[in-house]
Amino acid sequence: MAETIRELHGVRLLECDSDGPRIDRDRDAVDIIGAAFAARPDWIVIPVARLGPGFLDLKTRLAGEVLQKFVNYDFRVVILGDVSAAMAASKALRDFVHETNRGTQVWFVASREALAERLRGRAEAG
Repeated sequence: MAETIRELHGVRLLECDSDGPRIDRDRDAVDIIGAAFAARPDWIVIPVARLGPGFLDLKTRLAGEVLQKFVNYDFRVVILGDVSAAMAASKALRDFVHETNRGTQVWFVASREALAERLRGRAEAG
């Protein structure tokens, strides 16, 4: 798995490669968490392409289990990419994304530009 360390608006990011292994179960997050312990990022950025087919279906509980694992290890996570189709098909997912985006631990962000904007806003506010 290839990860890239990058700084954006003074924030250290561990960006996961979109071609890396899919996250199909909560244990699949372990390699990313291991890399994060070594890199010490402020945020871990996981592309939507890495998410297994059940991730955005909240009935599978996969999203909650995986994201909770990151939070338990005190890592903040960005899911990067367009999830609008999945949100349109699921009120529960729409509510989940809305609530996580209000917080400080997990964000769903549609594009790299949107992430930069959000981080810039935090840097200016902080």
